[in-house]
Amino acid sequence: MLRAPNWVGDLVMATPVIEAAMAQGGWSDVRVVVREHLAPLLADAPWWDRVEAVGSSAEELARYRELAPEAILLLSNSFGAAWRAWRAGARWRAGTALSGRRLFLTHHCTPPTRAGRRVPVPTAHLLRDVAGLFGIEVPSLHPRLHVRPALEATAKAELVAAGLGTEEPFVLCCPGAAFGAAKLWRPERFAEVLDRLHERHGWRGVVTGGPGEEDLMRAVASAATHRCLHLADGPRGLEGLKALVRSARLLLVGDSGPRWVAAAFDVPCVSVMGPNFPELTATSLEHALVVRQAGLACSPCLQRTCPLGHHRCMEDLGVESVVEAAEEVLARAPEPAPV
Repeated sequence: MLRAPNWVGDLVMATPVIEAAMAQGGWSDVRVVVREHLAPLLADAPWWDRVEAVGSSAEELARYRELAPEAILLLSNSFGAAWRAWRAGARWRAGTALSGRRLFLTHHCTPPTRAGRRVPVPTAHLLRDVAGLFGIEVPSLHPRLHVRPALEATAKAELVAAGLGTEEPFVLCCPGAAFGAAKLWRPERFAEVLDRLHERHGWRGVVTGGPGEEDLMRAVASAATHRCLHLADGPRGLEGLKALVRSARLLLVGDSGPRWVAAAFDVPCVSVMGPNFPELTATSLEHALVVRQAGLACSPCLQRTCPLGHHRCMEDLGVESVVEAAEEVLARAPEPAPV
């Protein structure tokens, strides 16, 4: 059993490990346990029939006991994930020795520390190291997602219904951040970047987001001076997000999971980062650029809200640097694949 991560970005970064585990012949059966709300990200993969979606921690433990795996590989760093693997009685349990869970593991790796603090290691690299505990060789860290043609057609129809031309190119904007307010950039700044890209390329902005982000989506679209669209009034989900990202000319996003969906499809992406360590996401940057405000003594703080109240890591981040990053990443991008 592979216990998948609990965040969108981390789950996408885990797909190379999942695919490598499925391809290796050392195990008679390999299953992936993933939280139900994240399972659509993995839909349409060749190994989709081996995904076990669970709605709660109790259901996760019950599924372990039902399937009785000999080994559980924890791609989640949470204490609860290790505790449930231990309670399930699996003979081998492997993962990172983080969150005070080392005693629950039979195999573990420990991220390096410096002066008593954990050194930020790219998440994708750490996932590969964890996979190595069970002899799983991961040949590439490039994430991979899958989208069926019918879903792409549905996404295109929804865009047309929202007001986009049938073959009209667009920039997709995901301004939200489930982590918390500290990762949010001002809506009017996202809007200004979309306006600038529209002026230069003629591409319209399309704004989407997750549940509860409807007001933020509307705020970005209404602040734009060109006829920017938002999808706040229609159905949205992770499967639809995959299709939208894949067909976009560029993804403009905060420091959140959709960035990794763009990486999976080699779609150009600009990510606006505030209180996070850039080293944690320093992979799959062939078609992406991370823009952040350097030189702040308080950053990165990794807090969900700014503990000092000034939010300078995002407030000091101007529009021009994001537009320049967009032009740079577009200049080195391949021609968009037909959709």
